[in-house]
Amino acid sequence: MHKLSLFLYLLFSFQLFAAESSTVGFIAEEIEQGGATTHHNGNNRHSFSHPAANLAFKKELDFKLGNSIFKKLWVPAPSSTTASDGLGPLYNARSCMQCHIRDGRGHTPESNWPEDNAVSLFLRLSIPPQNKEQKQALATGEVGVIPEPTYGTQLQDFAVAGLNAEGHIQISYNETEIALADGESVSLRRPKYSISDLGYGPLHPETLLSPRIAPAMIGLGLLESIPEASILALSDPNDLNNDGISGRANWVWNQQTQSTALGRFGWKAGTPTLNQQNNTAFNGDIGISTPYATSPYGECTQQQESCLNMPNGNSVHLDGVEASASMIELLLFYTRHIAVPARRNADDPEVLAGKEIFYNSGCANCHQPRFTTANIPELPELSNQLIWPYTDLLLHDMGEDLADNRAEYLANGLEWRTPPLWGIGLTDVVSGKTHYLHDGRARTLLEAILWHGGEAEQAKRSVTKMSKSDRNNLIKFLESL
Repeated sequence: MHKLSLFLYLLFSFQLFAAESSTVGFIAEEIEQGGATTHHNGNNRHSFSHPAANLAFKKELDFKLGNSIFKKLWVPAPSSTTASDGLGPLYNARSCMQCHIRDGRGHTPESNWPEDNAVSLFLRLSIPPQNKEQKQALATGEVGVIPEPTYGTQLQDFAVAGLNAEGHIQISYNETEIALADGESVSLRRPKYSISDLGYGPLHPETLLSPRIAPAMIGLGLLESIPEASILALSDPNDLNNDGISGRANWVWNQQTQSTALGRFGWKAGTPTLNQQNNTAFNGDIGISTPYATSPYGECTQQQESCLNMPNGNSVHLDGVEASASMIELLLFYTRHIAVPARRNADDPEVLAGKEIFYNSGCANCHQPRFTTANIPELPELSNQLIWPYTDLLLHDMGEDLADNRAEYLANGLEWRTPPLWGIGLTDVVSGKTHYLHDGRARTLLEAILWHGGEAEQAKRSVTKMSKSDRNNLIKFLESL
């Protein structure tokens, strides 16, 4: 157990058991899912775009400026708009908002390219280590994957004028009927991925593909503020308590400190800090250089010579890059302080019945309901907050059906980080679509549950055996979050 003694683990386990045993039933504090940062501004398409409710008025300008950077549409260089040029040359989107629709979840293409593009669904790429040097690089923990030699770690499906895009994601589905104990059935769609129109030659024959849909942006600063010890207390890689749940921490490379750190962000917890997540996305998704990700060519590889010969937007007045340090700081302030919406109908009898089912079925073993954030003097709004994110931020084996068979740092091909559930009931309201799980294959919350396997197999089976009324109450509880 990394950095945590058995005594501390047992102590935290007892405290968490005591806490969980008291959370079934209505608790008024749960309405404030983000503690004092929670907003009560109604349920509409902008529900994921409000500042923390306890943000001082004088700081709201920084929030709005950060929001403008999040929504900024970047253009190719050279351009007369020197504060917004440098797009690409290869890219997935022209702004953060194009992927995180109104700060919410992305969606899968609903038809073949190009009728509905995959702008908010990325395809990660890598290969198994091919030599001693690559194996050593992975072993040191300084890299999480070995990039595909020509296309890098992510497929860019757009390019500036004069260049070929790297390729286009193609998805086909096979529908499978799952029978429930009460006679009803649910159709699950199993995706199959391929790449068409490869712009720079064939892929490496051992290329690994992993689709990733853009997640919602709410509460990220609060997740970053959870004490490391509180997360590690839930880690039980050897299943010492024999509950079948073996959450593991992902230890990843912190680019700023040049050391390993606890992973918190990304579908496999492959990024340690929100700042690193922001900069990696800026550079890889949009092709914008920053003080922390300085390549003005984004993910262009040495094999893509035409890409490396394109003009860039690096500018002296922007600290020698395309997005200056002040822009990155404002973006970080914005993404840290996006509020979580208040719960709806938390005291409704059917919601409370669903809550009890959620706990008794074992869902809360991974979707840990609550934490208290650390005291961080420079982040007063996020400090000492009782929050209800419904995640442990740990890796769990989710079974073969959800496996991408692609490792990332310590996460193996079966493992995924437990995603937060707060705000999940407003997905359709904000994004206009309901595509769940890491690749958006699930069209409903029930479908998402029925895809669970591995450590969640028993919890899933309990759902398949429920009466329709119990299943409906469980879904109503999730929709109240």
